[in-house]
Amino acid sequence: MIKLPKVVILGFPNVGKSTLFNQLLRKRIALVHNLPGMTRDCVSALWSLQGKKLFLIDTGGFSDTEREPLAEKIKEKAWQAALQANLLILVLDGRRDLLPAEEDLYQNLKKLGKPLFIVVNKIDTAEMETKVGHYFRLYGDEIFLVSAEHRRNLELLEEAISARLPAVPQEEISEPLRLAIIGRVNVGKSSLINRLCGEERLIVSEIPGTTRDLVESFVIRSGRFFSLIDTAGLRQISRVKDEREKASVIVTRKRIRQADVLCLVMDIMEFPTRQDMAIASLASESGKPLIIALNKWDLIPNEKRDEVARLSKEAITQRMDFVSYAPVIFVSAKTGKGVVNLLDEALKVDQQARRQIDTHSLNEFLEKLKLSHPPLWQSRGGVRIKYITQIGIKPPTFILFVNKRDKLLPAYEKFFLSQLRKEFNLWGTPLRLKVREG
Repeated sequence: MIKLPKVVILGFPNVGKSTLFNQLLRKRIALVHNLPGMTRDCVSALWSLQGKKLFLIDTGGFSDTEREPLAEKIKEKAWQAALQANLLILVLDGRRDLLPAEEDLYQNLKKLGKPLFIVVNKIDTAEMETKVGHYFRLYGDEIFLVSAEHRRNLELLEEAISARLPAVPQEEISEPLRLAIIGRVNVGKSSLINRLCGEERLIVSEIPGTTRDLVESFVIRSGRFFSLIDTAGLRQISRVKDEREKASVIVTRKRIRQADVLCLVMDIMEFPTRQDMAIASLASESGKPLIIALNKWDLIPNEKRDEVARLSKEAITQRMDFVSYAPVIFVSAKTGKGVVNLLDEALKVDQQARRQIDTHSLNEFLEKLKLSHPPLWQSRGGVRIKYITQIGIKPPTFILFVNKRDKLLPAYEKFFLSQLRKEFNLWGTPLRLKVREG
């Protein structure tokens, strides 16, 4: 895999780092909120810039506020990102004076010896440019007066970034498989990603709601490129008091549909909870391939593991039967046990979700099933199935053509899909069935 250049955005809270990040990418990835301290982890994204592929990285604010319990960890992650960067962007708020702490940060960044662009943000008009002359005492490689929100002068910034970084042809970069790690709070989602990455990329804390942004980490396994998406712990909005956490929960629910594969993480010491089942239902409804990771396997004594594994799978089959198609993997983020299997399994279920079953094989299956278990319809008679065919993938979607409009009984439809799954080995993905007159 070719190593891509990294552009890292740094600065204090509420200067517009995340807005700049989103506007450069031309899509909303980092969360933006009027409350300071929205971003905690470093948020990475693949960026296509003038025919080049880069990593663009948004960092948490260099804040000393006592209201942010994770301030030191946030600064540490931001500084680690700066050390690995090929180009640094220091964002400042053009509507106020330069802070002494910002000048100290600027001096420390200069010592790294990397290309450093100064971006003075929130300059919405040409008139405002005349009032920020004091920023020019900062000797950077270049200074840009921009309005990220309104995209003012961002083209100049993009051209300068492109000119300073090496070209990596886009066709040499494969698209990553996007694996979203979902689950309720404090089940170990961020710890799992850190273990997969082999380093502490994400902030881990006992404080519920530590992860706010939709955070992507990029790794390579057996030559395949993966994007690991750490999401905010999902819980009922009514129970979330912090407005920033509430925003992150809403965005997480929306972003699930952008993933290729979902990994539902549950705590093996306490599952399935009602919230586990609610999230599993959300995963099933999304139509995305799914794997289930039961974390904290290291807490189970060796002599009890076989029995616990059996009971755990039974619990999923009986209480979460709507996702019983998902493979179950026992993992420990603490020790690394079974963790790499998540990536291998993600590839398998993604392939299953893309399978196309030929119409002849489907109709052979249908004829056998009609003889052994005739279809049960809501009208209870007069309906004849003409044939079955597949009309879509991700999820695999099938359509039964019948002689008159009707619906299968729910219990029979569930049975039909289970038999279809077994016949064609369609594990790891939900299935959809439609009935159409024709």
